[in-house]
Amino acid sequence: MAAGASSEIEPAERRNIMPAQKKNRGWKTMPYILGNETFERLASTSLLLNILVYLVGEFHLDQVFAVNIVNIWYGVTNFTPLFGAFISDAYAGRFKTIAFASFASFLGMVVITLTAWLPQLHPPKCNETIQQCKEPNNTQFAVLLTGLGLMAVGTGGIRPCSVPFGVDQFDQTTEEGAKGIDSFFNWYYLSFTAVVLITQTAVVYIQDSVSWVIGFGIPTVLMLCAIVLFFAGTRVYVLVQPEGSPFSGIAQVFVATFNKRRLKLPEGDYEDGVFYDRPSKGNVSTKLRLTNQFRSLNKAAMIVDNELLPDGTPVNRWWLCSIQQVEDVKCLIRIIPIWATGIISFVPIIVQSGTFTVTQAMKMDRHLGGKFQIPPSSITLIPMLAIAIWLPIYDKVVVPALRKITKHEGGITLLQRIAIGMIFSVVSVIVAGLVERERRSSAKLQPDQSLGISALSVFWLAPQLILLGFVEAFNGIGQLEFFNKEFPENMRSVGNSFLYCSTGIASYLSSLLVTIIHRSTRKDGQPGWLPNDINAGRLDYFYFLVAVLVTLNLICFLCCARRYRYKGSVKAEEKPYLDLERAGSIKP
Repeated sequence: MAAGASSEIEPAERRNIMPAQKKNRGWKTMPYILGNETFERLASTSLLLNILVYLVGEFHLDQVFAVNIVNIWYGVTNFTPLFGAFISDAYAGRFKTIAFASFASFLGMVVITLTAWLPQLHPPKCNETIQQCKEPNNTQFAVLLTGLGLMAVGTGGIRPCSVPFGVDQFDQTTEEGAKGIDSFFNWYYLSFTAVVLITQTAVVYIQDSVSWVIGFGIPTVLMLCAIVLFFAGTRVYVLVQPEGSPFSGIAQVFVATFNKRRLKLPEGDYEDGVFYDRPSKGNVSTKLRLTNQFRSLNKAAMIVDNELLPDGTPVNRWWLCSIQQVEDVKCLIRIIPIWATGIISFVPIIVQSGTFTVTQAMKMDRHLGGKFQIPPSSITLIPMLAIAIWLPIYDKVVVPALRKITKHEGGITLLQRIAIGMIFSVVSVIVAGLVERERRSSAKLQPDQSLGISALSVFWLAPQLILLGFVEAFNGIGQLEFFNKEFPENMRSVGNSFLYCSTGIASYLSSLLVTIIHRSTRKDGQPGWLPNDINAGRLDYFYFLVAVLVTLNLICFLCCARRYRYKGSVKAEEKPYLDLERAGSIKP
């Protein structure tokens, strides 16, 4: 199991209490934050979950062209959070970023709803007599893309800031605040799961069977409710102010380290050394102490002659950095391998949910009772149900029980939680391959080979989908919490955006893997592993290949996790801090 030092906050010498003007309200702010997030997710998800059907059925776009638009938009929405996070952490702050992004998202929804409502903004209905459909004109297409663009802007601001903004409301220097943060991540993900369940059933039904105008209008109204609820909590929020671009501080550490590369670091406990320790700003709740990991970077904080002004500030920040800056850079260096090895762990979710699993379901017995048949896409609700059932049990029963045994506030460490999720990921793909082998064999035995419908019930897919739910519950939430806790505090929004980047990259990797396997196995007239007719292919081989890749990735993750040290847990030196009376005593 992945191991790491305890992530608990160290004693009061490392603490710096939040701004005095507002006390952390914790769970008192959650009705506004979780309520806003739930409404926003419900609005954006329900609006865009069925967008492909809308583009093909109402805008009469070619299916391949429509799929490309959706894929490009999906990729954009997974990478715009990086820009939103940078703006939030560097200049605007999380509250203003969420507020601006919410209005952008609302305007985007209004525009898309208008494309369904106003005849001038969508093509006329198809002429059924001659089976001819008119494509949208340039104006109609431009309005549609404007709506999608505004929603991408909204997503880029809301996604990276919503979770860090919730974390800001808790005082993580207290035991109660630390426990509150752990529960917040679980309930945040639970609310998201409930949203997906609603959108994949009720809202999609309204859009398909009742009216696109009503189906789009409902989420638009919900987005307006989210904005109202968000601003209703203004009086109780703790607002963390931005400190300027965190990336310039990172660059300063590397430049200062290079400039002082010829300096020799003091040995032992640094008794003879002097390091610059900038007074903590009001929005930093935990002050990191100088550590020996990546020791050469410590040179950036060493003081030489005439590097400090009379007020104790550096003459040149590209020559002298604070201990906090140095330790923030070390946090990033430690996090990158964990992030990189976490990307492939999302591939099994992407290759199963909504794609090959639906294809399998179409070739299985979907009868429930007498005549009713379960829609193939509805089978993907099983992971969501598993998450919805498991998370409250985990938060209220499992974690308290583990806490008594391990004495860890989260029951288990974050890296252990991620590793468990990765193990479930491997098992889920292996089970999927075994089930597919049985399904394919059963389909081959059926008298009517033209249909290729297996006699196996579609609920044979339930075990692998339930395991996918556990992958999300452990790996997904674990990474979400890890990035929010382990990133430097002035880069929390950037850290939160890393999870969306992981999902986006994993999606592209999945598409690349499917393309490579499809082309490489389709030789000499053979249909290959992944033909349109899965009964003629070997989807089970593909699942087993993914299992091998995810297993190798798990091994890499465990190696990185063993070397990882949680923020603030590395043994600190005894006397690393600036003594102004001794400033300038070190010479190059």
